[in-house]
Amino acid sequence: MKLSLAPLSYYWSKDATMQFYVEAMNWPVDIIYLGEVICSRRHVMRLPDWIGLAKACRDAGKQVVLSSLTLIDNEADRRAMHKLIDAAVAEDLLIEANDFSAVRAMQGRPFVAGPHLNVYHTGTLNWLRELGAMRFTPPIELSGADLAVLQAQRPVGLETEVQVWGRMALAFSSRCFTARHHRLRKDNCEFRCEHYPDGLALQTREHSDFLTINGIQTQSANCLDLSPQIPTLKNLQVDILRLQAQSNYMEQIVHAFDAARRREQVPVIEPEFLPPQSERCNGYWNGSSGMQWQTIPIHAN
Repeated sequence: MKLSLAPLSYYWSKDATMQFYVEAMNWPVDIIYLGEVICSRRHVMRLPDWIGLAKACRDAGKQVVLSSLTLIDNEADRRAMHKLIDAAVAEDLLIEANDFSAVRAMQGRPFVAGPHLNVYHTGTLNWLRELGAMRFTPPIELSGADLAVLQAQRPVGLETEVQVWGRMALAFSSRCFTARHHRLRKDNCEFRCEHYPDGLALQTREHSDFLTINGIQTQSANCLDLSPQIPTLKNLQVDILRLQAQSNYMEQIVHAFDAARRREQVPVIEPEFLPPQSERCNGYWNGSSGMQWQTIPIHAN
């Protein structure tokens, strides 16, 4: 199985972003996803910056994929998406389509079907394969048993990539929740996301961590950890293990999963490696509430 580094979900400074990927080039990841997938107002990294970074990562021996926005809701976003695809084609880079408008814009060229296309059954898989998909990432709420069904019937030549680490993307909205938290308009948000390198924790009235606010995206409070399921994922012929980026301990997490995939064992991931104010969860895999943690792995048949 290969390891991939998912595109950044958070809004880091340009220096922090560049430094992160300079370090990632030396990590044992096989695939690096680059690009802004959350909010078009986050523009410290321009398209030429992403392309330059993509070339550097490719020169370092990584497969590079440029990721498109997940929510395209205006003409400027549509034009930016087409520019991203044109640049990827010019540089012979793959595109991760996170919106069906990006799928259509690929016009039959090979692409990666991102996790936000919501692939739940083989009919969708076959259709995406006909449109040019060469890899897909199932939704995070898909259970291990349901994944086993997809794997048994997936089209020939289609790779499967499963998120195994990181906060889970639950929903997207045209409204910016981080701006609203600060009583600001979305169009005048003052880029408050910059202050939350791992998102803004949202608590219940009983002061329990419930969700994480990340601009227009809502994430889980807890961190998905499918490390106990690595042997099962291999048996299901999953091709790629996807790691969601976070601001600290990412190198240690990558090395833990790298050692585990090579030895086909459960990695040792220390509690301090979890994102801030986060606990482990894997409930969706077991067909239960997503925020739960099942200590005894349930194997998909």
